[in-house]
This record gives sequence, structure tokens and C-alpha cells, in this order.
Amino acid sequence: MAKVQKKGLTRIVNAAKYSMKGFKAGLINEAAIRQEFLLAIILTITSAFIYGSVTQLILLIVMPWLTVCVELLNSGIEAVVDRIGPEFHELSGRAKDLGSAAVFVMLILTLFTWTAIIIENYYF
Repeated sequence: MAKVQKKGLTRIVNAAKYSMKGFKAGLINEAAIRQEFLLAIILTITSAFIYGSVTQLILLIVMPWLTVCVELLNSGIEAVVDRIGPEFHELSGRAKDLGSAAVFVMLILTLFTWTAIIIENYYF
């Protein structure tokens, strides 16, 4: 028999609870999430002192938090792959590597965005 889906406000409240549960699990179990979360907080605060326009402020804030989001997804992929089993499989390794590459791309984009804005505001 199919599972009865919650509707309306109950579904939204349950989704928020599951999200907080996932966030808590990530912060407790994953060092990379803790590090990127702390960095995102620091960069968010710092952005208030270096932005030159509202667009820059949005970019300065959004980029590190998108990195945290990608890290959460990467950790989810790793958890699923690890649950399957400890033995090596090419597809499991590829899934983990692709998730790691996505985090790396976000880190580079965040660095590039911050560097470009700082140079624009302080050197031109």
C-alpha cells in the first residue's frame, strides 16, 4: 500500500524538521561541512565591510553559502555510497569524485568572486 503523503502546513513543518536533522547530522559528522559553514559565517560578516553595491553584497553572501549547499549534497552522496559497502567499485569512486569536484568548483568560484570584488572596490 502506498504511503499517505502529508499536505499543507504539516508537510512544510515536517520538511523543515528533516532539513534541520540533516543539517545537524552534517555538522556533527562532517569536518568539511563544519569548516565551510564557519567560513561562510565569517565571509558573510566580512561582506558587510567590503561590498560596493547591492549586487556585490548578494554575490559575497550567496557564494560561500552555495558552497555549503554543494558540500551538504556531496556528503549525502558519500553517505549513500558508504552505506552500500566498503568494497571498491568504479561507479562508487566516480560518484564520490564527482561530488568532490563540484565542491572544488564552488570553492574556486567563491574565491574568484571575492577576489574580483575586492580588486574592483579597492584597486580601481
